[in-house]
Amino acid sequence: MMTVKSTVPPESGTDDARSADTERTEADRKRALETARRNVSSTLDRHSGTETLSLKLAKEYLSLGGHRRSMIDDNITDVRQWDEDPREAERFWKERVETLSKDEHKRVEDFLPTINTP
Repeated sequence: MMTVKSTVPPESGTDDARSADTERTEADRKRALETARRNVSSTLDRHSGTETLSLKLAKEYLSLGGHRRSMIDDNITDVRQWDEDPREAERFWKERVETLSKDEHKRVEDFLPTINTP
């Protein structure tokens, strides 16, 4: 017997619809697990005495008096800045953070305090 995948979505309430929901749920569960693993790895890095480049850059920016804060919603990071940075912090951000690859730049942003923290 040959199995054929249909491009027509299953009718709600049918066994096929429940199966599709289960596949989506499984994908969501896998994404959540990967996120949790990254967070654990990041936490271990901070406490193991070996800091990642992105953590070092975020700490240095903040030590220079930087005011940027991250806002993370649905795994999308956005950086907000209400107060002007001191000249050294602004120069550091432009020269050391903005020049990074998109992925590494995001990792630095992820280490900034969030708008929900004081």
